[in-house]
Amino acid sequence: MLKSYLRIYKAFTLVMVQYAFIVLAPTVFCIFYPEEIKNAYPFLITAVLSFIIYFTGFAVKVEDIETIRYREGAVLTVFTWVIISLLSAIPHILLGNLSFSQAVFESVSGLTGTGLTMFTDVTKLSKLLLFWRSFTQYVGSAGFAVLMLGMVLGPRALGFYKSEGRSDNLVPNIRRSAQLILEIYLAYTVAGTIALRLSGMNWFEALNHTMTALGTGGFSTRNGSIGEFNNLAIEIVTIVLMIIGATGFGIHYALWKGNIKAVLKNGEPWLLIGSSFGSAIVLSVYAIGKYYKNFGEALRYILFQTVSAVSGTGFQTLPLNEEKWIAFSPFMFILIVLMLSGGMMDSTSSGIKQFRIWVILNTLHDSVKGFLMPRGTVRKKIIFKGEQQIILSDDNIREALLVVSLYLITFVIGSFILMLHGYGALNSMFEFASAMDGVGLSCGVTSPNMPLTAMWTLIIGMFTGRFEFLIVIYAIMKVINDLNRRIDETRLSKRINSGVSIK
Repeated sequence: MLKSYLRIYKAFTLVMVQYAFIVLAPTVFCIFYPEEIKNAYPFLITAVLSFIIYFTGFAVKVEDIETIRYREGAVLTVFTWVIISLLSAIPHILLGNLSFSQAVFESVSGLTGTGLTMFTDVTKLSKLLLFWRSFTQYVGSAGFAVLMLGMVLGPRALGFYKSEGRSDNLVPNIRRSAQLILEIYLAYTVAGTIALRLSGMNWFEALNHTMTALGTGGFSTRNGSIGEFNNLAIEIVTIVLMIIGATGFGIHYALWKGNIKAVLKNGEPWLLIGSSFGSAIVLSVYAIGKYYKNFGEALRYILFQTVSAVSGTGFQTLPLNEEKWIAFSPFMFILIVLMLSGGMMDSTSSGIKQFRIWVILNTLHDSVKGFLMPRGTVRKKIIFKGEQQIILSDDNIREALLVVSLYLITFVIGSFILMLHGYGALNSMFEFASAMDGVGLSCGVTSPNMPLTAMWTLIIGMFTGRFEFLIVIYAIMKVINDLNRRIDETRLSKRINSGVSIK
C-alpha cells in the first residue's frame, strides 16, 4: 500500500514542476509593462514553493512510477487539484488583498473554469493578476496538468488521464493524443486572439478573453464582462469561441481531418446548438414588447446568454443581478436548465454533458422502437462520439443516469443550503447551478461579503462538479479503505506478536 502512495506522490511532483513554470507565465508581461515588475513577487514565491515540492520527489525511493491505474489516478487527481488550488490562491492574497477563503474561491473558480469572482472591481487589479485569472481558466479547463503528464509518461499516465474526466484518445497513443489536443487548443487561441483584436479589443484584452472563452471560464478584464464593450462583432466572435470551447476535442480532430460526415453524425453538436439557439428564439419572441422593442435586439442579447450558459462560459451582456431580469422567470429557468446540461464530452466545459443527454434520448427512442417491433427482434444502436462508433450498451446508460442523478441530487442540496442563508429560491438555484456546472453567470449571490458557509458551499460545488463527483468520491473511499486495511493489518500483527490465538 505504501509503495502505491509513494508512486502517486512521485507522479504528483512531476505535475508540480510543470505547474512551477505555468505560474511564472504572468511575469512575461513585465517585458511589455515594466511598471508591473513590482507585482511579480507572488508568482515567484509560488513557483519556488512548487519547485521545492518537486525536489522532495527525489527523496521518494521509487524505482519506476509504473502505470498509474484508475484508482490511483483518482487520488492523484484530487490531491493535485487541492494543492494547486491552494498555491494558486497565493497571488490573490498578496496582490488582490483577498482573505484566505476568498482567495481559494477565486482560485478554484479559475481552475475549474467557473468564473464567479470575489473581486468587485477588476479594473483596479494588476495586469499580472488579470492574466493569472485568465490563465488559470485556460490551463485548468483544458486539464494541462494531465495533458503534460500524458506526454511525459505516455500510456503509464492512463489512470490519471481518465480520472481527470478524459476519454478523448484521438489516436491510440496517449502521448500523441495529448500533443494533438494542445496543438488544436493553441491554434484556436491564436486565431481567437487575432479575431477579437480585429473586432475592437486591444491585444491584452483579446488574449485574455480568448483564453477564458476557449476555457469556457468567463473571467473578464472588465467589470461588465463582454457587455461593457457593447460591440456586436466582439459578441459574435465570442459566441463562436464559446461554442468551440464547449465542443469535444474528438469532434475538433474529426473536423481538422476533414471528416465532415463523422462530425454531422455526432448528436452533441446538434443538441448544444439546437438547445441554445432554439430557446433563444422562443424567449426572444416572448420578450418583444416586454423587454425589447424588436426581435433582432432581443435575439442579440438573449442568444449570447443562452450560449454562455450551455457552454459553461459565463460571459454576460446583461446584468442578471438586476430585478428586471430575475423577474423574467422563463429566461432564468431556461438558463438554469442549460447550465445543468453543459457542453460536449471531452471539452473544456462542465455540466452533465450533451453526450449523456444524447445517450438517454437514444435509450428512450430505442425503448419505444423496441416496443413496436416484433418480440425477439435483436437490436443494436450505434452512436457517434468524435470519429468513434459506440454501441449503446447498459454500461453507457448506467453511467449517464448515475452522473445525471448525482448532479440533480447535489443541485438540490446545494440550492437548499443557499436558501438556508436567506437567499431566494430562484437566486439560490441559479447561483449553485452556475457554480456546480462551472459556468460563472451570477444573479448577485456571489460577493466577497457573503457568509463563509455559503462561500464554501459554492467552492465545494465548483470543485466536485468539475470532476463529476465520482472521482472525488472514489478518491476519498480509496484512502479510507486503505487506511482501514492498514489499521486491520497493524492490529493483526500486534496480536500475532503478543501470541494471541487467531480463530
